[in-house]
Amino acid sequence: MLNPADTLFRDDLAAHLPAGTLRDPEPRHLEEPRGRWRGAGGLLALPRSTAEVATIVRAARAGRVGIVPLGGGTGLVGGQVMPEGPAPVILSLERMTAIRAVQAEENVLLAEAGATLAAVRAAAAAAGRRFPLSLASEGSATIGGCLAANAGGSGVLRWGNARDLCLGLEAVLADGSVWHGLKRLRKDNSGYDLRHLLIGSEGTLAIITAASLRLVAPPAAEGAAVFAVPGPAAALRLLALAEAEASGGVSAFELIAGQGMRFLAETMPEVRLPFAAPPDWAVLVDVGLPRGLDPAAALEAIYAAGAAAGLVQDGVVARSEAQRAAFWRMREAIPEANRRIGAVSNHDISVPLGAVAEFIARAAAAVAAIGDFRINAFGHVGDGNLHYNVFPLPGRTRADHEGQREAIKRAVHDVVHALGGSVSAEHGIGRWKIDDLERYGDPVKLAAMRAIKSALDPAGILNPGAVLRATQ
Repeated sequence: MLNPADTLFRDDLAAHLPAGTLRDPEPRHLEEPRGRWRGAGGLLALPRSTAEVATIVRAARAGRVGIVPLGGGTGLVGGQVMPEGPAPVILSLERMTAIRAVQAEENVLLAEAGATLAAVRAAAAAAGRRFPLSLASEGSATIGGCLAANAGGSGVLRWGNARDLCLGLEAVLADGSVWHGLKRLRKDNSGYDLRHLLIGSEGTLAIITAASLRLVAPPAAEGAAVFAVPGPAAALRLLALAEAEASGGVSAFELIAGQGMRFLAETMPEVRLPFAAPPDWAVLVDVGLPRGLDPAAALEAIYAAGAAAGLVQDGVVARSEAQRAAFWRMREAIPEANRRIGAVSNHDISVPLGAVAEFIARAAAAVAAIGDFRINAFGHVGDGNLHYNVFPLPGRTRADHEGQREAIKRAVHDVVHALGGSVSAEHGIGRWKIDDLERYGDPVKLAAMRAIKSALDPAGILNPGAVLRATQ
């Protein structure tokens, strides 16, 4: 592949684009949140329209120049940075932020790929609706990035992943052609579903430029509670009980380890904790109910039934929206506290719900066989997705264990695979999990993925080296 910083390539492309579209990358375009890797970039492209994206892609294909699409840069698997190989064009969608339309009567919103999740949620709220994808990084995560990675978050239990909230896409393919798939249909069986093929492809098959998103009516009343539970197995039993008590109104069910609360107390004392002494395990339950039902009463009923069944040891029910927000502030601050402690190895995994408790026990034993560590297992246990992070003991740093990081990752992922789970639940494969995909992935699926990549991007210019190992 050529270097996009080449004067001839740059000058030729600039002649077909408005002034100011091309410039040199800034440090923020070459970084990823965990600070482990730094990408390269020969040229930054800042298009304002789908037509300009198509122009850039056509030029890159003709010159065999790689393109790394960039949304909000919040991805945690290196899909947005390319540290090896010829420096690519970094194609940032940050100028394509328009909310093209909100059709509340259809529960549909059309947004460009660079619109942040927060902007989309605000536009939906202004129309009396809700876009229920919920991420702590909503202020910077973009719709294009969320769809490219098929983001999950805390609302998957009730509303599904990003793909479940997308009705249609507009995208630029590797040859520069534009797929006008921005439909508002709930039913469309007219051939292969390109929408679902592109969602989760991490910019390797096409560049998403806009999306038609599904909205919902917000619940009439919402509430939350934090319950101390004996352990993960009890948490899963409590989930089933809660769903029955709330008649399907459970919006989120988050498992929180006592270690996570202790990290918060150590690094972010301003974050209010619900218990004076953190229990070993707790769950954050959020409910959204129809008009006429009281969330606090529903949560108290869950507490009573859970306590009678030996599933709940203590609990706090939010008495105001401010207290509910404080519970969520605690949950969403856990990743920042983790960063301040400094993890030796991070894992975004999923297992069948019935295997969650077994995974936690087996993974802890596998990690202990390598050395002495602290473990913070937390996450969206309602859909089987855990963030299983391993930390050094007090007085040590992650640098002291750098040589053990790969062994820890292998040990944890071996347990996940043995239980029929996935080593990438919601963050994608990017560049840092390619080895894992090749080790644990079904060979027939991998062959089909390579065939699809070859068919849609034969020159290999779209996000080279992400998801599948670059061969050109």
